[in-house]
Amino acid sequence: MNPVKPGKTPRKPWIVGVSGASGTPYAASVLRALLDAGESVDLVVSRASRLTLLDETGISFRDAHWQQDLREWLARGADGKPDTFGVDLTGDRVRYWSAGDLAAGPSSGSYPVKGMLIVPASTACVAGVALGLSKDLLQRSASVTLKERRKLVVAVRETPLDGRTLRHLVTLDDAGATVVPASPAFYAGATHIQGLVDFVAGRVLDAADVGHDLYRRWRGDLGGARATG
Repeated sequence: MNPVKPGKTPRKPWIVGVSGASGTPYAASVLRALLDAGESVDLVVSRASRLTLLDETGISFRDAHWQQDLREWLARGADGKPDTFGVDLTGDRVRYWSAGDLAAGPSSGSYPVKGMLIVPASTACVAGVALGLSKDLLQRSASVTLKERRKLVVAVRETPLDGRTLRHLVTLDDAGATVVPASPAFYAGATHIQGLVDFVAGRVLDAADVGHDLYRRWRGDLGGARATG
């Protein structure tokens, strides 16, 4: 039976994987922008990332209460202030899959998605995907994304990078992934931490060809950021 009603477009989401690296505000900015762009999201939050989220925001992300916890997380600004952003999670815009659920939709290449964004990506996550370990749903989804030749954007967040991680990143690049270091730029004229976070999130979305207005783009005018900041 075809689950799609006549006249309706089949749901085709972006998978967003959140690993245990520091940088949960980057993930929140990407998720908000995807929803603002009218995109659907399948969310996978690793076990390690729950500890990071708790440390960086004070939010406990729970499987049984994921909508409530996600709403609180996405409403929080990068400076930690609650209720900074409005969040609409109505309908089927976001589906959440437990990281331990290897029978989840994104674990199969036949599950229709546009691609996957891993933000932030820890070095352990990078290694697991590069080596094809598929130890959890996040890594499995990334492996499926690569084998199906879909877009995979990996926003690595670590410093310094040792030789092993650099080799893993080259492996991902060779496999067709786009590596986006979580490196904020300053030419966009950010005057607040949220602006720096949004720049990185915007570059992740640029790599996925998703429209957004998260940062001021370079137009070839020296001093333009100061003039408009």
